[in-house]
Amino acid sequence: MNKIMVFLALIVGLTLQAQTDPLKTKDSIAQDQWVDSIMKTMSVEQKIGQLFMVAAYSNKDEAHEKFISDLITKHHIGALIFFQDQAVKQVELTNRYQALSKIPLLIGIDGEWGLRMRLKNTVAFPYNMALGAIRDNRLLYDMGKQMGKHMKREGVHINFAPVVDVNTNPLNPVIGNRSYGEDVQNVTRKAVAFMKGIQSENIMACAKHFPGHGDTSQDSHKTLPSVNHDRARLDSVELYPYREIFKEGIGAAMVGHLSVPALEPNESLPSSLSHNIITGLLKEEMGFKGLVVTDALNMKGSTNFASSEEINLQAILAGNDLLDVPLEVAKSIELFKKAYSKGALTKERLDESVRKILKTKYRAGLNNYQPIATDNLMKDLNTIEDDLMNRRLVESSITLVQNKNEVLPVSDLEKNRVAYIKIGKHNNRTFVKRLNDYTKVDVITARSLSEYLNKLKNYETVIVGFHTSLGAYANYKIADDELALLEGIAEKHKVILNVFASPYSLLKLESYEHIDGIIVSYQNTALAQDLSAQMIFGALDIKGMLPVNIKDEFKYGYGLQLSSIDRLGYSIPEDVGLDRSKLKKIDSVAAMVIDSAMAPGLHVLVARHGKVVFRESYGYYTYDQKKKVDNNSVYDLASVTKILGGLPMIIKAEEDGKFDLDSPLGELMPVLKGSNKDTVTVREALSHYAKLKPYIPYYETMVEGDDNTPMEKYFSSKPSSKYSIKVAENLFLRTDYRDTIYKLIAEAPQREELEYKYSGLPFYLFKDYLEKAYGQSLDELNANYFYKPLGATTLVYNPLNKIPKSTIVPTEDDSFFRHQLLHGNVHDEGAAMMGGVSGNAGLFGNSNDVAKMMQMYLQKGYYGGKSYFKPESFDKFNRRYFEEKGVRRGLGFDKPQLDESMATCGCVSFKSFGHSGYTGTYTFADPDSGIVYVFLSNRVYPTRENNKLGDADIRTVVQGLIQESIMD
Repeated sequence: MNKIMVFLALIVGLTLQAQTDPLKTKDSIAQDQWVDSIMKTMSVEQKIGQLFMVAAYSNKDEAHEKFISDLITKHHIGALIFFQDQAVKQVELTNRYQALSKIPLLIGIDGEWGLRMRLKNTVAFPYNMALGAIRDNRLLYDMGKQMGKHMKREGVHINFAPVVDVNTNPLNPVIGNRSYGEDVQNVTRKAVAFMKGIQSENIMACAKHFPGHGDTSQDSHKTLPSVNHDRARLDSVELYPYREIFKEGIGAAMVGHLSVPALEPNESLPSSLSHNIITGLLKEEMGFKGLVVTDALNMKGSTNFASSEEINLQAILAGNDLLDVPLEVAKSIELFKKAYSKGALTKERLDESVRKILKTKYRAGLNNYQPIATDNLMKDLNTIEDDLMNRRLVESSITLVQNKNEVLPVSDLEKNRVAYIKIGKHNNRTFVKRLNDYTKVDVITARSLSEYLNKLKNYETVIVGFHTSLGAYANYKIADDELALLEGIAEKHKVILNVFASPYSLLKLESYEHIDGIIVSYQNTALAQDLSAQMIFGALDIKGMLPVNIKDEFKYGYGLQLSSIDRLGYSIPEDVGLDRSKLKKIDSVAAMVIDSAMAPGLHVLVARHGKVVFRESYGYYTYDQKKKVDNNSVYDLASVTKILGGLPMIIKAEEDGKFDLDSPLGELMPVLKGSNKDTVTVREALSHYAKLKPYIPYYETMVEGDDNTPMEKYFSSKPSSKYSIKVAENLFLRTDYRDTIYKLIAEAPQREELEYKYSGLPFYLFKDYLEKAYGQSLDELNANYFYKPLGATTLVYNPLNKIPKSTIVPTEDDSFFRHQLLHGNVHDEGAAMMGGVSGNAGLFGNSNDVAKMMQMYLQKGYYGGKSYFKPESFDKFNRRYFEEKGVRRGLGFDKPQLDESMATCGCVSFKSFGHSGYTGTYTFADPDSGIVYVFLSNRVYPTRENNKLGDADIRTVVQGLIQESIMD
């Protein structure tokens, strides 16, 4: 037994020996000299004043400010802890209060998740529970460092974080989300990483709430909680993180208001007032030499013990150095002076704490105090780096708990109809909006389970979002009626449950058997909603782990890792190496477009490396300014149809062996057999190097009179079997005229010179060929093979049959053929006479869905976990075959100019590809830069005679601005 005691004493001695003074600076001699010089001049009352860290507010009146000023000037208090709520005002007050103080004030704050815990319009990082789900602890270091920069800019010297309580009690009402979780090692590693990060910016960290608040079921703000564990358990769990973080050099520790019988026999004495716990355990046994701070002394966990003055004195006698939020400061100082004169508060005890406080101030640079500048303060506290940091943290924390039958990521969009149901009482707007960027997700509401089930009959997948309030102490429990609803739906449908709350919300579920997918996103922030929706559809990896145990089913550290399937994601410019300030120049170009009446409105989308980072709408649908352009606005894409509506099936048919690039058109299209186009090859036709006429104005011979009235022998105002081709509202073309169009193309004379000349005629012909080769209409082929699987729900021909007219942007007020405003009917006359479906024109869509097709091309036929065609097939079509002849184009794709023409900005690579459209549309993608660019406008409203947009090369000017924004 004696040998064991000697061994333990040796271990303890070595441990103590290993402890270093975390308050000691590199220039310790100068530090000691400064501290000594201050202490020599201090009276007892001034020394006592240094022990008080008083609560200060930036949102209170002049009476409060005078109260604080008087405490500084009359009672020499040494520190302030700021609470709510204005960052600029806090800096102004800090400067004012510092100017009043003979010895610079130590400024503290409770910033567990950043300044936003106390100050409005500043950055909030995720709660610790979410951070506990992150596998890469380097992110916590980075976050701590970023938070340290904020604190330094705000004039704060000590942040009362991290919380190192091990939350082993799911019912803990005060720690919960503030803890890194249930595992002692994970809590320790996270806390150490955060501490090292924030202290790298010379902001002191403070571990709390000693000796451990994680296994309590009461709130120390309201009462004195008990921790009823023996010493062995306390050593292995509650105290373990403190030992480790002390070794790593944390500057301060905060003592909580707890009853811990194994450490303090007097069960009514809070740990914050216990000499046994603070001096005996923390300082002597554990050898902590840093600053010891009480938890807030206005909390019921301490105030119920004695009077405020007695509590404050007892806290110092117990071994604390700094009194946090003490009450009755003036009375307390008088009591302290009496205790000093009587010897109860010794000079040694007082000087020990004062010296540590002054060392802390020197460490914070207060020996060379300078007022804090307010210029650009809010900008400095809200940086791009903060946005990126938050995205990395949230993205790394979201945890996949269950994925039965690979329900995630959601796939097979062509046949997988998706619904969304909300449970919980709080905001879900961002989640629903982002889900609908991937496919049409219908929000279902009902009053009963039976009504829900009836409405869900035609849906394959149901996403259920549990949305709680954002507070750290928010109720995370799912209501009983909502649990019954969830379980009832899960029995009948594939259900994905996304929890925007503590993982403990899953504890109420009796069974997880029927829920196919479970995702824990930890907080109901807009960012968590956004990234979770992206993960559900496979745009981002899922890599988090549970920081707590959920019954026996899901243990700490569990988390399924799921790789992305290369769908478009959504982020911010800097995440992909673009400069947002340079992209903002697009705003000025858009304003010029609208102010100069080049178009009534427009929309621009920019994606890079598979993430949409700029998606802005400008102006209105028409010049009467009744409806604004937005992300959902659907435009007539005009000739962009060639690469999004004609070319996809052409590539597929070539890959399927229906023809090769040297196949003569006469072999594919009987109407051309024996014509002057018989021997033109596919390669030549799609390269626009085939002597073909640019276009044929079919309608010109079908109208009569001065007002170009459509001839009755060709058109009818009502549909019938004879007049079945809808050209516009109340205008139907003869059914047999489609064949006449093909015949007119076949009979059209060829151009004399063999040279590059853009022509849309091949895309009329390929429509007929593809429909016969595959037995479906071109719009059905594209929808089934491409648009539906991609989730491109607005890429449609004849949109009036498929999407709300209110989302469709009108084009021209046609005064020479159809005599009406074209609103949902294709602008191109030839495509209109093909029933609105052509490889040449006719496709409508919004920017997001255009980008999906372009990203699929950029990924050489792969998107969303599906291969649409082989990479070599794409390469075959994205190649110039007649470059030596001055032909810039690939097969169907437009490419950068070889001469003075403005096909692009002239600043993209020759690998880039895209197309422009007559109505004022444009899209290009560049494999070298990874950029997808979409420009949509209706410059032909109200008349095509307005070509200011084209004359000013606006679309390529914008492209140039995008290229200029590249930072890498």
